[in-house]
Amino acid sequence: MTRKPLAFLSMDSLEGYFTYDHLPAAILEQRGWQVEYPSWRSDADWQRFAAVIIRSPWDYQHDPDRYMATLRYIASLGVPVHNSVDIVEWNLRKTYLKELDQRGVPLIPTIWRDALAGGDLHRHSESLDSSEIVVKPILGANADGAFRLSAPFDSPQAAEALRTYAAAPFQIQPFLRSIVEFGEVSLFYFGSQYSHAVHKKPKAGDFRVQEEHGGILSPIVPVPGALAVADKVMAELPGATLYARVDLVILNDGNWAVMEVELNEPSLYFNIDPDSPRRFADAVEQVVVG
Repeated sequence: MTRKPLAFLSMDSLEGYFTYDHLPAAILEQRGWQVEYPSWRSDADWQRFAAVIIRSPWDYQHDPDRYMATLRYIASLGVPVHNSVDIVEWNLRKTYLKELDQRGVPLIPTIWRDALAGGDLHRHSESLDSSEIVVKPILGANADGAFRLSAPFDSPQAAEALRTYAAAPFQIQPFLRSIVEFGEVSLFYFGSQYSHAVHKKPKAGDFRVQEEHGGILSPIVPVPGALAVADKVMAELPGATLYARVDLVILNDGNWAVMEVELNEPSLYFNIDPDSPRRFADAVEQVVVG
């Protein structure tokens, strides 16, 4: 049987990034599929594909409107997109965390604002009862635009944060010491079923856990409390997913809380768990052929 190829949606250049999508792609190719990696910015003939699997369009945040228009166009051609356009649009801006909060998912305490002015950093840090805070964009990826700031907020980084968010929406959270002392745990779900987990710890002197920033990654078996929070997240999502990544941290009281839920283009760290490429390939075939 001749099959249409599968598209693992990517970007123009992955130079400087780590991606492991070739691992499940190799399994799919062994099963008779052809996997291609078109950029979301390209003029690809999308109707050639049996499905478009969003994998590494890691520059979408620079032109989110065009990105979403591209996904909608592909879907309008009758080509399945996974995760779905509706799920991606819901997840694109971090304000989805407000909905999860309303549904009882434990989150890091967060202040949401549309602009940042002089004196706001001090006021928000007092409201969060934390002399060290993190300012992050509402729409962003790979820790772009994230600032770790300390009172009295008179550093060059604080001044840069004020310039960056003078007229842009943002979120402020207390900086959690557990992030540098322990790190984060990411739990991965394929076809809504738990697959594997990864422990991510920043390099010395940093707070960003991504590989591109020197983060150290290793496999981990999640403790029951972490797994329960991630399962709660999956139960509260507004639709089915091919893949999901739930990033968890430890609060100052020792409880687990959600940092982010990635449903758009998360790295799935197939290199960390040797069985995860097969599980992902199985999930892809399930949504493509049923």
